[in-house]
Amino acid sequence: MYNLLHKLSVDLGARSYPIMIGEGLLGEYDLSDYVGGSQVMIVTNDIVGPLYLEQALACFPGKRVDSVVLPDGEQHKDWQTLNLIFDALLEKRHTRKTTLVALGGGVVGDMTGFAAASYQRGVPFIQIPTTLLSQVDSSVGGKTGINHPLGKNMIGAFHQPEVVLIDTNTLQSLPPREVSAGLAEIIKYGLIRDTDFLDWLEQGIDQLVACDSKALAEAIFRSCACKAEVVAQDERETGLRATLNLGHTFGHAIETFAGYGNWLHGEAVGLGMIMAADLSAKEGSITQAEYDRIVRIVSSAGLPVLPPADMSPAHFVNLMAVDKKNVDGQLRLVLLRSVGDAVVTADASPSNLSATLMAFCRQQS
Repeated sequence: MYNLLHKLSVDLGARSYPIMIGEGLLGEYDLSDYVGGSQVMIVTNDIVGPLYLEQALACFPGKRVDSVVLPDGEQHKDWQTLNLIFDALLEKRHTRKTTLVALGGGVVGDMTGFAAASYQRGVPFIQIPTTLLSQVDSSVGGKTGINHPLGKNMIGAFHQPEVVLIDTNTLQSLPPREVSAGLAEIIKYGLIRDTDFLDWLEQGIDQLVACDSKALAEAIFRSCACKAEVVAQDERETGLRATLNLGHTFGHAIETFAGYGNWLHGEAVGLGMIMAADLSAKEGSITQAEYDRIVRIVSSAGLPVLPPADMSPAHFVNLMAVDKKNVDGQLRLVLLRSVGDAVVTADASPSNLSATLMAFCRQQS
């Protein structure tokens, strides 16, 4: 028997959908009501598939279910791998009534969602995220896409899922590094919107690192509730939703420089948040003590606090120039007006930005 711990909704009118969080949902929870036709295509990878594909098949009784297994890793989030999904759909003669299912982490979720947005000009899809990072971030909100060698997530579409099913039991198979990566996105919600949550995280970070199931379920619920609230107000990231990208401009630059997959997304975002906090302190928005607190929380989650040793300020500047938030050639960053309050701005002092980049890169030289 499964244990449904939390249920919440992403309120988007006719495109609203539920998020279910619980233990033992995978293989037990019937998702067939979220499938309009008779066909289902489960997309997974060669790490997750052997662990959970059989259980996922059981979630769709009475449906004709096919599957496609992709190679694992951020380095495969590209056109070539995306085409494997289209190949499987066409070879198995899936129609526009099919439903795609993303079974895996953020890479699988983003690519499955993009394939669903594109196949026969758009078909439904379902998210079954199996990593902490995808459960608290990428599975919610409808952002889908692939990477380009010159920039991360630069090609994609907004396409909301029909339902998000989060089984916390899948976290038991995660290596510690993947858990830490997910904690970066959880910490982000406290920094940008919810100081009470940040206080709770600070007190319980050791439990989360140790994968305490009760603590993780609470952190996932509070993170998803925060993101659902933001997405409901700004689905297509015209304003408020961009604050969810705290640390991402610095982080995406690190991921691109290091080569996709060498740094996990959450690792890069964790360091990116520290760098954004450093710049916020230089801008006079937060105190040195608040900056030190942020560094302490991020490092306690087991995340890196310095960029790759061979990454220079010039590398950061060049790669940050292609960030999606930039407008008319202006670099726009998510910074902290205070702890718990983030803003997207193009007004950061160039000299302060340079000082931040120099400080972090110099520590590695």
